[in-house]
Amino acid sequence: MVITPILIISFIVVFILAWLFIKTIGDNKWISLLLTVIATPLLYFYLFYPIVNIFSSYHHQKYFNAENWAEYPELRFEMMDQLNNNNQLIGKTKAEIKTDFGTAEWYGWDDSIKANSKDQWIYNMGFKPGAFTKDQECIELQFKNDTVVAVKTYQLEKKFE
Repeated sequence: MVITPILIISFIVVFILAWLFIKTIGDNKWISLLLTVIATPLLYFYLFYPIVNIFSSYHHQKYFNAENWAEYPELRFEMMDQLNNNNQLIGKTKAEIKTDFGTAEWYGWDDSIKANSKDQWIYNMGFKPGAFTKDQECIELQFKNDTVVAVKTYQLEKKFE
């Protein structure tokens, strides 16, 4: 879990709300403060955080790790934020991508050759975190001369016939 300003601000908000509620129980400020310090993490992780996940798509960022990419596909979406924000994939070779991400899960369609191109690797990132999300997202790496030149993310289309 990466500590972000949103995490700190939301934790402070939960602390203040818990303090205001617990302070109404009695007049002893030290006991109220102790109870608030104990109750804040519990309220945050068992009440506030689940409610936030139900009504928004907010998620904690995770740093990219090749082992976790292969072993925990459900965390891929959270790892990609860091890679996309820093443009860390641009300029990597196919060999480096294969080492970090594994072989391409499928190849993208190239209209110029009317076939799947081995220069467009696509990986499934899974579902965006949140209770009401049902679409899977994918990342497409486009290569030129065995080097990544573009990175695109898009939703995987579901067609039922």
